[in-house]
Amino acid sequence: MDDIGIMGKVAVVTGAAHGIGAAIAFAFAERGARVAALDCDRDALRSTVESIVDKGQQATGYPVDVRDSATVDQVVDEVERDLGPIGILANVAGVLRTGPILDLTDEDFAAMFAVNTYGTFYVCRSVARRMRPRRHGAIVVVGSNAGSVPRMHMGAYGASKAATSSFAKSLGLELAGSGIRCNVVSPGSTDTDMLRGMWANGSGERRTILGTPEHFRVGIPLGKLGTPSDVAEAVVFLASELAGHITMHDLCVDGGAALGA
Repeated sequence: MDDIGIMGKVAVVTGAAHGIGAAIAFAFAERGARVAALDCDRDALRSTVESIVDKGQQATGYPVDVRDSATVDQVVDEVERDLGPIGILANVAGVLRTGPILDLTDEDFAAMFAVNTYGTFYVCRSVARRMRPRRHGAIVVVGSNAGSVPRMHMGAYGASKAATSSFAKSLGLELAGSGIRCNVVSPGSTDTDMLRGMWANGSGERRTILGTPEHFRVGIPLGKLGTPSDVAEAVVFLASELAGHITMHDLCVDGGAALGA
């Protein structure tokens, strides 16, 4: 196992029960991190943690709703008491609701900002407050290429991710003097339950790869969906010493779907 500055560190991963978050938790654990896996889905979180531990790696589950600021602070305190100083944060927790903007309810719009934006703020603030006195740490926020390219029926989701990306870069600027790096990874269409839930029929994967002109959406130039591990490896890179001089960067992992935007 190559040590790229991950081994032995405490790595907090939110949204760790499913999809990209679970892949990131596995990726950190495989490199010797002590993973604090956070999610509101207790049963799925338990399964993810057990799978990591069964491989002889280190992970502890912490059920939490990132929409609750006070609870976030309590859980971050608990992680540091149980595992030690947090060295890495991967903020992955997110929700998606699709539909024409004019048909979205107040609750739809608020729900996405509550998790994707406010939740990111609460977790990053709590962890960064503890990192800053130690003058060391790496934060990676998982955004979306929908935050930089308009997407039909994803207006609220894209807006929440754009806000989150802007927040993360400003956080990186404010923390740079303390030696803490903060970056963004923006996936495109990634083969997860969330993506498959958007498909109306069996042609969903093909249409995603080839593009949908009626929605003003190009396809994926690399000709394939991303995988959760594709995103996880990008997150690990930005959290590692290999990216020791990179901060306030947005790394797009979408097979070229955003055409470099």
